[in-house]
Amino acid sequence: MRIIDLHCYPNTKPWIECQGPYVDALARYWKREWTWKEEEAVAAEFKENGIEACLVALDLSTTIATPPCSNDYVAGMRDRNRNVIIGAWGAVEPAMGELAIREARHAVSDLGMIGFHFHPIMQHFSVDDRRYYPLFEEITALKVPVMIDVGMTGMGAGMPGGMGAKTRHAHPAAIDELAADFPDLTIIMAHPGYPWIDETTVVALHKANVYWEMSGWGPRYLPAQIIRDMRGRLQDKMLFGSDYPSIPYPRLLREWNELGFKDEFLEKFFHGTAERVLGL
Repeated sequence: MRIIDLHCYPNTKPWIECQGPYVDALARYWKREWTWKEEEAVAAEFKENGIEACLVALDLSTTIATPPCSNDYVAGMRDRNRNVIIGAWGAVEPAMGELAIREARHAVSDLGMIGFHFHPIMQHFSVDDRRYYPLFEEITALKVPVMIDVGMTGMGAGMPGGMGAKTRHAHPAAIDELAADFPDLTIIMAHPGYPWIDETTVVALHKANVYWEMSGWGPRYLPAQIIRDMRGRLQDKMLFGSDYPSIPYPRLLREWNELGFKDEFLEKFFHGTAERVLGL
């Protein structure tokens, strides 16, 4: 079965360095070393696990002043490994205003990126903040989707004050507002949305332009209500993502297959819905 992973980080030196002061805290959060690999080793890991990856750029330059794991870098990594990396999500910093809008145009028009990923907690903003609507107007005009983290993150977890990051910025109510105000914008919610899982479910059900991927969470720990809804009323809304390198692929794929989903659903989840919604 084809497996499209919508949420993979490069796991290379520029990506680790981009995270600056969060690296040690992430190692404690995930209970393992948080270290980088050579690009060839990352591509080999995708290949050996049968993964067609969509990489995610990361830019935290306005919040922790680290060099970004940039759109040009991530697009280049995609181009060097087309056999296993089939797409790349761009990153822009909303706080940069017009510069962010120009970077969005460059990412799509020049680099061929599939859309944009936002990390509201780490970027210190909420996607329903009207100050940043000109950026979402531009993205809508570019006719590309956005992927937005919802719920708890390991970034900053266990650090004093979360280093200024606020979990409330990733509440699904902000997605609800954005989806209502931009009905032509395809939105993918990333992660289960803990601790607001019921609210996240409501947004996925209510807004036709909103989809949901389950990255960054061990499948065996998912609440029963998500599993039930994936089998039923949300079966055409769900997409596969890993949050690579957070959880090893062998464990992740094994646990998804142990949950007893029918092959019809898994075909949609692992690739069919991504093909239909994103044209992958």
